[in-house]
Amino acid sequence: MNTESQTKKRLMIGLTGGIASGKSAAARRFQKLGAILIDADQISRDVVAKGTPALKDIVSSFGPEVLTPEGTLNRPVLGAIVFSDEQKREQLNAIVHPRVREESARLISAAPAGSVIVQDIPLLVETGQEKSFDIVVVVEAPIEERIRRMTEDRGMSREDALARISAQASDSERAKIADVILDNSGSLEDLKDSVDRFWNEHVANESPAGVQRSEDR
Repeated sequence: MNTESQTKKRLMIGLTGGIASGKSAAARRFQKLGAILIDADQISRDVVAKGTPALKDIVSSFGPEVLTPEGTLNRPVLGAIVFSDEQKREQLNAIVHPRVREESARLISAAPAGSVIVQDIPLLVETGQEKSFDIVVVVEAPIEERIRRMTEDRGMSREDALARISAQASDSERAKIADVILDNSGSLEDLKDSVDRFWNEHVANESPAGVQRSEDR
């Protein structure tokens, strides 16, 4: 068990999953059940808002073309650059990730004792953060279903969808660090039911200090 979470009697849950796996829907359900949600995606958007030091660093690294006429980050343009070039993606991550971690740590420190904290982190595996949590939960969905969601719901091309999937860890890599896997191959209601079962088994019936984390990941 993580010593800090034990001392402060907080239950730290790391939530991850590939793009369009349904991770965000699971996160919203955890929040509705009473968890404090720390959303790494939202924080990453906040830290690169107009006028921030991170945005200035991004412009310095990738050029003014990554800005909209209003001076905000042009995400499609930046995405086209970094999702086709691993080195540039790592360069972007080096700018954004430390700031996301700093803000996440601030939010955690502000949470009251006894809290259940769910950190929604898309790149949990890639950033090696799995040992920071009492429990790691992975949301999975078939790749073809994820591609369908990205093309039909988000308007991406199949090529762009595949590029974004390829830029992340594989399902097998995420499974290796998972304590619990939530299958999201069905309906949204099915996913909510899975989150509810997890909550009842691992949270509602356990005190945070008594939950044992997996030591073999």
